[in-house]
Amino acid sequence: MKLNIANPGAAAMKVYDIDDEKKLANLYGMRMGQEIEGDVLGDEFKGYVFRITGGNDKQGFPMMQGVISNQRVRLLMGLGSTYFRPRRDGERRRKSVRGCIVGSDLAILNFVITKEGDAKLAGLTDEASYRPNRLGPKRANHIRKVFNLGKEEDVRKKVIAREYKDKKGRTQVKRPKIQRLVTPLTLQRKRAALKEKRDAREKSKRDAAEYERLKKQRSTERRASQLKAKAERRSSRKSSKKEAATAAA
Repeated sequence: MKLNIANPGAAAMKVYDIDDEKKLANLYGMRMGQEIEGDVLGDEFKGYVFRITGGNDKQGFPMMQGVISNQRVRLLMGLGSTYFRPRRDGERRRKSVRGCIVGSDLAILNFVITKEGDAKLAGLTDEASYRPNRLGPKRANHIRKVFNLGKEEDVRKKVIAREYKDKKGRTQVKRPKIQRLVTPLTLQRKRAALKEKRDAREKSKRDAAEYERLKKQRSTERRASQLKAKAERRSSRKSSKKEAATAAA
């Protein structure tokens, strides 16, 4: 079985191939998220503590957290599932994944170092394996955190720039675009957007009130027209009856 061990602090990763079943037997039955002492994997890992983060079986199916099994299962997955991305609204599909319990049919198992031992591991925890960050932070709050700035201080003056040479050999300076930067222009646009929403809401209320007024007025006028027509019909019938009675006399 291959053990893929990662060291997040150094941004390094290395794969170890272990065929000794006595060592691997200590891993069987453990679950994703559990920690294991490095001594059980060999003397070179003495003092280290690893956390199991996942793995793949021999056919390439990944381990899935929450599936309490050491075998492969088929699950009906939908929106929000770990290993499924729906292409249509409401789409669901049955897919094969492996349980979160370590078994002998795994081809590779992933670990993360949570505690370093006394001995340095070449390419993983030694000084040569540490890679400094090539780029500085981009987000405004991250820049404030690095330089211990207050909210009122301008973070644009603290952006880490890097120099590089273009194809013509000229030295260029590149600075990242600061993300989530709140400037007076940003606040002005926010106020304008809020004012636009507020004006639209007030206009909607005025239009609704005007509509109700017109509706009530038209209803009153229609009722008055109906009463007037009814009165005219009644007076017309009375006059016709009076004329008929006069003619009969």
